[in-house]
Amino acid sequence: MILPPSDYPHLVAALHALETPPGGPGWNLDELRDLLPAGDSTAAAVLVGLVPRREGTQVLLTRRTDGLRHHGGQVSFPGGRIESADRDAIAAAIRETREEIGLQPAQIAPLGFLDPLATITGFRVLPVVAIVSPDYVALPDPGEVADVFEVPLAFLLDPANLATHTFDLLGRPRAVWEYRYPPQRIWGATASILLNLRERLQGIRP
Repeated sequence: MILPPSDYPHLVAALHALETPPGGPGWNLDELRDLLPAGDSTAAAVLVGLVPRREGTQVLLTRRTDGLRHHGGQVSFPGGRIESADRDAIAAAIRETREEIGLQPAQIAPLGFLDPLATITGFRVLPVVAIVSPDYVALPDPGEVADVFEVPLAFLLDPANLATHTFDLLGRPRAVWEYRYPPQRIWGATASILLNLRERLQGIRP
C-alpha cells in the first residue's frame, strides 16, 4: 500500500509540481560548461524512490553492471533516456524502473520533480521523486543492474556524510560530491541529485 501524496506535505512542497516540470539545462551547468560534449543534451529521467519503513524512510538505489557504456559499476537511480514512446519524464522513469529492477507502476506514486541535472556524458537528467511501496520485490535485470539496495534518507540528508573530492579534468580542477555508505560509494551525478534533494527540503533552493 502506498500512502497518498497528501501524507507527505513537506516533501511535496519542496519539489517542482508534477504538473509543471522544471525547464532549463541543469542547475550544475556552470561547473560543467567546458566539459560537456558538443551538441544538444539527451533528455533522461531517473526515479528517486523513497521507501517508507518502520525504522525510517529509505532511498532506493542500484549499482550498475560493470560493463555498461555509461556509468558502469556506479551507484545510480533507476532511469535512462526519455524515449519517443514515453508520454513524459514520469512515464520514462517508471518504465525504466520496471525494466531495470522489476517494480510495477502501481508500486510507484510520483510526488514531484527535483531540478534538472547536466552530466558530462551529455544527458539532461530530470529526477522524479516518488514513494515506493515497501512490499516491493526487486527483480534486477542482470544486463543493467548488479545490485539493488536502500540507504536511510536521514543518512543522506546529514551534511556530515557528504564529502567533496577534487581532481584534474581537462586541465582544470573539478569537485565531485561523494557519500560513503559501506560497501557502497555514492558519488557523481547520483550524489549531486541527493544534494539537490537535501537543499530543496531545507529551502536552500527555491
